[in-house]
Amino acid sequence: MDNIIVLRYGELYLKGKNRGFFERQLIGNIKNKLKGFDCELICHRGRYEVSGYDRNDESRIVNALKTVFGLKSLSIAQKVPSDISIMSDVILEKLPRSGTFKVDTHRADKTFPLTSPQVSAALGEKIIETNKNLSVDLHNPDIVVNVDIREDKYTYIYTAKEDCAGGMPVGCAGKGLLMLSGGIDSPVSGYMLAKRGLSLDAIHFHSYPYTSVQAKDKVVELAKIMSQYCGNMNLIVVPFTKIQETIHTKCNSDYMITIVRRFMMRIAEKVAFYRDCGCIVNGESLGQVASQTLQSITVTNDVVKSMPVFRPLIGMDKQEIIDISLKIGTYETSILPYEDCCTVFMPDSPVTKPTIFKAENEEKKMGDIEKLIEQALDNLEIIKI
Repeated sequence: MDNIIVLRYGELYLKGKNRGFFERQLIGNIKNKLKGFDCELICHRGRYEVSGYDRNDESRIVNALKTVFGLKSLSIAQKVPSDISIMSDVILEKLPRSGTFKVDTHRADKTFPLTSPQVSAALGEKIIETNKNLSVDLHNPDIVVNVDIREDKYTYIYTAKEDCAGGMPVGCAGKGLLMLSGGIDSPVSGYMLAKRGLSLDAIHFHSYPYTSVQAKDKVVELAKIMSQYCGNMNLIVVPFTKIQETIHTKCNSDYMITIVRRFMMRIAEKVAFYRDCGCIVNGESLGQVASQTLQSITVTNDVVKSMPVFRPLIGMDKQEIIDISLKIGTYETSILPYEDCCTVFMPDSPVTKPTIFKAENEEKKMGDIEKLIEQALDNLEIIKI
């Protein structure tokens, strides 16, 4: 009997009349993950199943599906007609020759003549009659067999559930622009918003020759790792050297980081608008560094006029962020020793309580800041991930 993979979604069941929109998005994302595999995706109410695949591909298919946001869990199961005799035969194949077991039944098909407890009892009785070395233990069994009786007169039988990514399907909540540095925080920030259904493009500021080609390659690799969860994205690389040099030569050093961040936010907003993004996403965590104090965030956020800036890490400590980066596979790449443009011309004592008034006065020293921004935008590079 061939295996199938049963897929279960999470929050989607809470949706009302627009649930179909979320399901269509999820099904499309699942199909994208299954490209390259010879298999079939069948959609039932409340459950999806993947069947007809080569058993040699099973673990690869499972690993791919576990990264799909919107899926809560999956199981490798057998699909059989909803008949007690057939079900008991299949369960016997799953059980050891001796020991204890429990049958846990879920009956979605309310027309099935037995209730869930009655199904479990009938199957347990039939199994014990066939194999006297097995016994039922409802509290601490050696193995639990799950029986899921569906509305199409078929039943799924399985012994384990594997957790999937959870959340909402990528793409159902619109599109955002992620400010992707080479550090630990920003990939985690993008992951967390993708988990809430946001599709992403990413923007990276590159200050060659002060930052190396390897630093840019590192960010490309981070985007590739993220795409396993977030789907395809465009990485927009913005040349930032001229702007940083101008800030360095014209502005007071203690305000350098503040002014750099304000320019990044201005450019991110313009790029987000051109690429139909409804928000900017960054990896700021309150108080982590000088540019992430309450006052610094207020001053840098002041230049963004047309869209929200989401900071999903704002209340997290560093270890919490590192734990997620390890989970999603970005940590080892993030700690590679290639510095991003935020480390260029780093002042000894950056201001931690800047004001909008002083920041604007510093920017006046730079001359035509819109011209600097347009020059950077005219020379940006778009990398498809």
